[in-house]
Amino acid sequence: MGEKSLYIVLSQTGTVLSRVLKFFTRAEYNHSSIALNPSLDKMYSYGRLNPYNPFRGGFVEEGKNIGTFKRFYKTKAVVLEIKVGESEYNGIKDFIEYMVKNKCDFHYNYWGVFLAMFRKNHAPNNKFYCSQFVRTCLTNQNIQNSTELPKIIKPIDFLKLNNIHIVYKGLLSNYN
Repeated sequence: MGEKSLYIVLSQTGTVLSRVLKFFTRAEYNHSSIALNPSLDKMYSYGRLNPYNPFRGGFVEEGKNIGTFKRFYKTKAVVLEIKVGESEYNGIKDFIEYMVKNKCDFHYNYWGVFLAMFRKNHAPNNKFYCSQFVRTCLTNQNIQNSTELPKIIKPIDFLKLNNIHIVYKGLLSNYN
């Protein structure tokens, strides 16, 4: 079995919510997505269902130059590569495909984001915020030290994973 790469994208769009989160977290990046290939044309996360409506969130298929990232083209990002085994990669791929097919059954964890700012955990089974979703992708497959990531997770916490490699830092729209 060979190694495969996953990509975790940490970003700061500059939206009102991202600025509020930045105020509370003091973190450079306040959104996270996961991608299965280095092009970042398809990333998966929880965020705005419509780039112009910040009040309706859920499971989203994002891309570096589509949707919210297209609207907020000055989004700052860091792209992390993490090597995983083929079975772990396929497990995450299957989980994401399940989420895509059943996205109507899952919702944005508004309470979770709010309570996380006060270090309170709220993680119902069918609701996620962005970093909860990425953490779940990793922990479901026991990726490296992902189970050691905090339950009340912030995007910046993914920098604590073993064997990550920063492949890009800058404007997401300039990523190749």
